[in-house]
Amino acid sequence: MYCDKSLKEYLDDLAARLPAPGGGSAAAMNAAMGAGLISMVVNFTLGKPRYAKFENELKEILGKSEKLRAEFLRLVDLDVAAFESKNIRDALEVPLAVCRLCFEGINSCPPLVKKGNLNLISDVAVAAVFLESAFASAFFNVEINLRCLNDRKLTKAVRKELMQKGRKITQIRLNTEERIGKIIRG
Repeated sequence: MYCDKSLKEYLDDLAARLPAPGGGSAAAMNAAMGAGLISMVVNFTLGKPRYAKFENELKEILGKSEKLRAEFLRLVDLDVAAFESKNIRDALEVPLAVCRLCFEGINSCPPLVKKGNLNLISDVAVAAVFLESAFASAFFNVEINLRCLNDRKLTKAVRKELMQKGRKITQIRLNTEERIGKIIRG
């Protein structure tokens, strides 16, 4: 279980000639970092008088991001277990869950552009980039597992869902990045 090990140990195993961890668990780890950044921004915003009117919404975002962070960490280990079990359906479910949860998580970024601590605005952009890249990374793992399953109906439905989510995620990241860029550059 990598959740209980050091980051160095995880990265050493990721770099080693081992079958797992691999790209799937790395995608989940990247997503966990994105969710962690959202939590950090909110934690540095709560209690500041300037943002008091957003406190309830910020607490809601924090609750979501903390649940997502825990789930992404769980998926780091589940991906390793699914790979080791050689069950293609299990191997598909983990990156599919990462994709769906990244979509959920990135929706917390736009509100933080306005309602998050201005001193951490760049961290909101980094969170959006991490969640978008984790989605794209997990999508590759979904694709390879769909190919191995050889189930046309499932493949069509999953691809349609993830293509739509992918376009929305990219749009959210671009809009977030543009808004933050204007704030940073003045």
